[in-house]
Amino acid sequence: MTPRPSSSGPDPRKTTGKEPAGKKTAEAAEKAAPQKAVPKKTAAKKTAAEKAPTKKAVAKKKVTAKQVTQKSAVGKTAAGESAAGKSPVGKTAVGKAAAKKAAPKRAAPRAAAASPAAEVAVSPALDASDRERLLAGTHHDPHAVLGAHRVPGGVAFRAFRPYALAVTVLAGELRLELHDDGDGFFSGLAPLREVPVHRLLVAYDGTVQEAEDPYRFLPTLGELDLHLIGEGRHEQLWRALGAHPTTHDGVAGTRFAVWAPNARGVRVAGGFNFWDGTGHPMRSLGSTGVWELFLPGVGAGELYKFEITRPDGSRTLRADPLARRTEVPPATSSVVHASDYTWGDEEWLAHRADVPAHEAPMSVYEVHLPSWRPGLTYRELAEQLPAYVADLGFTHVELMPVAEHPFGGSWGYQVTGFYAPTARLGDPDDFKYLVDRLHRAGIGVLMDWVPAHFPRDDWALAEFDGRPLYEHSDPLRAAHPDWGTLEFDFGRREVRNFLVANAVYWCEEFHIDGLRVDAVASMLYLDYSREPGQWTPNEHGGRENLDAVAFLQEMNATLYRRVPGVVTVAEESTAWDGVTRATHHKGPSGFGGLGFGLKWNMGWMHDSLQYMSHDPVHRAYHHGELTFSMVYAYSENYVLPISHDEVVHGKKSLVSKMPGDWWQQRANERAYLGYMWAHPGKQLLFMGQEFAQGAEWSEAHGPDWWLLDPEYGAAADHRGVRDLVRDLNTVYRATPALWRRDTHPSGFSWVVGDAAEDDVIAFLRLDADGTPLLAVSNFAPVVRSAYRLGVPDEVPAWHEVLNTDAARYGGGDVVTPDPVKPEPQGLHGRPASIRLTLPPLATVWLRPA
Repeated sequence: MTPRPSSSGPDPRKTTGKEPAGKKTAEAAEKAAPQKAVPKKTAAKKTAAEKAPTKKAVAKKKVTAKQVTQKSAVGKTAAGESAAGKSPVGKTAVGKAAAKKAAPKRAAPRAAAASPAAEVAVSPALDASDRERLLAGTHHDPHAVLGAHRVPGGVAFRAFRPYALAVTVLAGELRLELHDDGDGFFSGLAPLREVPVHRLLVAYDGTVQEAEDPYRFLPTLGELDLHLIGEGRHEQLWRALGAHPTTHDGVAGTRFAVWAPNARGVRVAGGFNFWDGTGHPMRSLGSTGVWELFLPGVGAGELYKFEITRPDGSRTLRADPLARRTEVPPATSSVVHASDYTWGDEEWLAHRADVPAHEAPMSVYEVHLPSWRPGLTYRELAEQLPAYVADLGFTHVELMPVAEHPFGGSWGYQVTGFYAPTARLGDPDDFKYLVDRLHRAGIGVLMDWVPAHFPRDDWALAEFDGRPLYEHSDPLRAAHPDWGTLEFDFGRREVRNFLVANAVYWCEEFHIDGLRVDAVASMLYLDYSREPGQWTPNEHGGRENLDAVAFLQEMNATLYRRVPGVVTVAEESTAWDGVTRATHHKGPSGFGGLGFGLKWNMGWMHDSLQYMSHDPVHRAYHHGELTFSMVYAYSENYVLPISHDEVVHGKKSLVSKMPGDWWQQRANERAYLGYMWAHPGKQLLFMGQEFAQGAEWSEAHGPDWWLLDPEYGAAADHRGVRDLVRDLNTVYRATPALWRRDTHPSGFSWVVGDAAEDDVIAFLRLDADGTPLLAVSNFAPVVRSAYRLGVPDEVPAWHEVLNTDAARYGGGDVVTPDPVKPEPQGLHGRPASIRLTLPPLATVWLRPA
């Protein structure tokens, strides 16, 4: 049904006006009391739809003043009759069977009639200024003029229903047809002492609808919410702003709230009003910049946006910044959401905080959900991903950004819906189901989080209310030079609140165990990717973005305080001092720590991959690329990342980075993974690299799973690498020496780090009680027999627990099955030594036998 526009001309119905103005008495008013408003002779057999007044019917029907006096709850007044040529305001339900049949009698108490003798009645019609502002979408307080209000002479009822043909107020036994004031405005006056609870009967062309009046409700946000929003300290902001199905004053509906301080007016548009927000203006809640409206009858699943009138008078239709659900891209509407998910991960949450993350095993499998198994939904992924990850022994998954984003090719790193899981794979409860199933499988869930920037789409955050709001007001500060996006204004308290609450939201509402914060370096430096003259120093003359520092400190402190067991991980590619230091501990630079739990070790990743890419004949000249990481290994709490960034855009997959033929490439990758798992720090591996996929990753088709198909001739080669990853994780989790003291120098000791000519490194990892694991890597393509290494003399024998050259992994099977006993020949500064046969291009782990 497409409602037709309302008439803008005068109402053709005129009363005869047989009574002199001002002659009504209290006795006459009592005769017109609400209980007698509806005559008994109404044609009851006709339906509301049949009797709904149309413009033609209204034009033919006239009501006399005598009928109004005898049968109406509203009397004409002198003021009403003299309202600038307007027709009298007291149109009644006389002869209006549509209203009587469509609205059942309500149990609400009768409203007491007012005494016209006590005060002179006024016209209930809106004045020209209010009409103009409501039509233009620039009214800051529509509730002050619409709905029901005490006025001299009774209660004025006003409704703004574009396209309506007639509007009738229903309040107990009162049936008051409002006067059509044109342009969708209707008004009427009832001689009542108190404002009654009322509903509206609205007639459109071909239909009649009974509905609650949105403008009879008090605000849904309390003073505490508004105070916290104004202070930028509402840590559960998503509970205050956005769209929330609720019951307000006993009526079911949805409350809408949005922060738009520069807007001249805000209206709600959606499927429920045919995407015309004209009749649903929101009210401004004071200096907070928040606009609010409760819409009865609107429930979960409804599409909506905010129609914002900018300072220049133009309008823009915007998605809700705090929408908790969105349409499936490329559609851009927000969706009203109500979760009914019941969690089953209580045991996981109860023990998540038992051991700090940096003192626990953490082996992370990085996943791009849309392409891991293309076409699977969240719930279908929940049936496959937890089993696969658990089988390989990873302790965590890290999900590339899940928040809604318009362009799939951004992999989720250009976010428009910061509070909504992408609808491409299902609804928010479906995503909760995936997290729940991972937890029940014993797998933690980390999620990439992108607070550094956002895209410029004109339906999202960019100049949201007509002026820079979420972005910095200085164009040079706002524009991100690398990605064509906009940077957040971290100095604005409401923007910081939006982001800090967003971090809390994912961890509290979706039980996320940690956030890996993307592009931290681009936030920390004012001159990041900027040339001289394109940036302005901070107040101390430095290049540090002090606002971003304060934001990151606040985010980390808030998250760790609110969510036990959570961990935050920084992707920070520079040598910023104190990324994982506590926020209240100042370092040499004078800054407090940023407060992260862990940091990606980008230096280790770059140097080690550079070393591995060299032909073995040249590796002796690049030995420092392999060992330099231990110079700074304990400056932060590190994660060793082989992430998606390293296997795209011409960088090749992990196995394809390796030199040599296919056998050597696989051997190099296996040796590298063995070295990586033994190196201090947690480890992260991107999907597809666990089975030596040769091609770069593509978000369009994901990993090449067909490489593991037994029908494929080289499947054994790929399965061998995957079997190694499984065994690495198994031994790693069972060996506290590999993770208990990851962040303390006492957990590591070199055996030999300078054997550049041999392409060999060897080191000990130590548990808190001194129990060692010996890791030896030979990055030369030759067997080194009887290779002597110094070891502690208190270990009676060493047993090989992992060898990347084993036949089951696709290697040459140069293994040492028997225990190796130390000899009393000192070496490498140690009192004893052992002799090992080192396989080519391989890493070997040994533990006390």
